[in-house]
Amino acid sequence: MCRPPAVDAVLRSAAGKEAIARFGRPSVVAAVRAALSELRASGVPHSDAAAIGAIVIERLAASARPSLRPVFNLTGTVLHTNLGRAPLGQAAMAAASEAMRGPVTLEYDLGTGSRGERDEHLSHLLCALTGAADATAVNNNAAALLLALNSLAVGREVVVSRGELIEIGGSFRLPEIMMRAGVRLIEVGTTNRTHPADYAAAIGPMTALVLKVHPSNYRIAGFTAAVPASALAALAHERGVPLLHDLGSGVLVDLRRFKLPSEPTVAEAIRDGADLVTFSGDKLLGGPQAGLIVGQRDLIAEINRNPLKRALRIDKIRIAALAATLALYRDPDRLALDLPTIRLLARSESDIRAVAERLRPLLQAALGLDFAVETVSCRSEIGSGALPVETIPSAALAIASLSHADAGRALVGLAEALRKLPVPVLGRTAGQRLLLDLRCLEDEAAFAANLAGLGEDAGQGP
Repeated sequence: MCRPPAVDAVLRSAAGKEAIARFGRPSVVAAVRAALSELRASGVPHSDAAAIGAIVIERLAASARPSLRPVFNLTGTVLHTNLGRAPLGQAAMAAASEAMRGPVTLEYDLGTGSRGERDEHLSHLLCALTGAADATAVNNNAAALLLALNSLAVGREVVVSRGELIEIGGSFRLPEIMMRAGVRLIEVGTTNRTHPADYAAAIGPMTALVLKVHPSNYRIAGFTAAVPASALAALAHERGVPLLHDLGSGVLVDLRRFKLPSEPTVAEAIRDGADLVTFSGDKLLGGPQAGLIVGQRDLIAEINRNPLKRALRIDKIRIAALAATLALYRDPDRLALDLPTIRLLARSESDIRAVAERLRPLLQAALGLDFAVETVSCRSEIGSGALPVETIPSAALAIASLSHADAGRALVGLAEALRKLPVPVLGRTAGQRLLLDLRCLEDEAAFAANLAGLGEDAGQGP
């Protein structure tokens, strides 16, 4: 058996030189040594320097690939938490890119030449769109709620209906957030029914806030009762206590104008008498991840004095993207054109079906005779806890196995093959079919070109 090449021989080879140029000498030396060590341990005939150099390039290229990768979201969930929720519009991306290029007036007042406030880049837009007196922003809505509670009610009581003690993704539970905020939870009513008298009996000298939580990620149906926000605000104000309304998803326009299910807007919550409203920037609002707080000026000032605000604030990139997104709402008639979240949610089933019919023969050709592809009607979910029981009509490419004894295993193998494409394709399984819901597919040409990466192992199980 021939001796393996020396490390230096691999480094001097053409492949070794290419590797050094691409990945740097220290990384290549370590990779070559690892490859040679594995080769010696394997007991197989040793490769020459060029072959080992090629192996090293392949390994280093794979390790250099970013783990945060673009995908085709064909799951049927538009605001998919695991896939980054709302895609940003062109205006937001351009603004974020400009903010990244160099110094910006993040906390600098050009008029006075002195220090400014980063919230001012957002507050005027938020106030104009919601009718609130002031506004501030942090890194997500959970942080917004935590900060508001800790700023205004630490060491005191906060009254909440039992039917609104929510849990959202990642085991986020409202009672635990309230405990971390340093407030005492006072539960009123029952899981399904809470009345004004329940709140009235609970509000006392130690009450700092009344909290109303919009059930954006669940619904309780049947024998139910809840106190409307306007009535709860009147009761809280009668007792001299502010009302904090957590809306969650963050809707700034009436979604019915886009033929979507209705969801309460932030402006409605303000008009109903909420002293503070918290909501997300990256759900139905369609911007980057952020938690927004709007409301009374004195309460916002108190929140901004909290040292936690600095720990939870957002950076210049997200401020720029969020400001550009909010600016789009000044012209609601163009939202379906300029804001991807609204555009994707408002797509008609007929338009999506037309896309499916154009792509169906291409996908069929890529999959071969082992699978059948047809266009079917389906229902898309909005996602991220927004409108949890509402779905919207859509169309999908449905793939079924034809020549496999174990159809389920074949579909698992196909789903894996789709995830291994240059741009991974993510669908969902429904019965004995793999569905590719095309609601979120806007670049048909890129998707079609991507199908060329499907290999012969597309139908093999794991």
